[in-house]
Amino acid sequence: MNIRRTATTRRAMTAVAITTGLVFTVAGCGGGDGDGDKAEKSATSTSSSGQSKGEDDDKGESDQTPEADEVLAEVKGEENITLTVTSAVRDEGGFVTVSGKVTNNGGRFWAAANWRGEERELNKNGSSVAGANLIDNVGKKKYLVLRDTEGRCLCTKFTGGVKPSQTADWFAQFPAPPEGTDKVTFQVGSMPPAPIEIAQGE
Repeated sequence: MNIRRTATTRRAMTAVAITTGLVFTVAGCGGGDGDGDKAEKSATSTSSSGQSKGEDDDKGESDQTPEADEVLAEVKGEENITLTVTSAVRDEGGFVTVSGKVTNNGGRFWAAANWRGEERELNKNGSSVAGANLIDNVGKKKYLVLRDTEGRCLCTKFTGGVKPSQTADWFAQFPAPPEGTDKVTFQVGSMPPAPIEIAQGE
């Protein structure tokens, strides 16, 4: 029994010694004089650099600054409000959609009370652009904002009003002036009239 155990122990120790020798040998070959690692790192760095450059090129092509909205007219008036008209398009349905932005440059909350019109029926629209109109100076006609069957305007309702330094988008739809009448004036509340030109929709 002792002989077998001694032989087994010797074989086990020999196996451990061989395994340890192999580990040291592999480590020694892997270390070398460092030239292999430098070459590998250099290749990796070059690959990463090339990839990074490609990504930057792609970003340069895709991250283009979006074009700013075209400004047809801009007026400043009541309560330090700036009204900007960015679009006026004639649609096939026989109406014109005018849209833009309104900015509250004042220090107080703005409720657009003067913009909803003086008609009692329009009061249901609350803070809105319901009182806006288009004026055809040549044809001497005024076009009011369209309404649905319940008297609600086809326009923006400024729910909650506009806070100081805040900008809000707006739109209003009107009956279309006759074909050939493209130059009109947009007016709302006590804001100055804003001459605009109507474009043909696609």
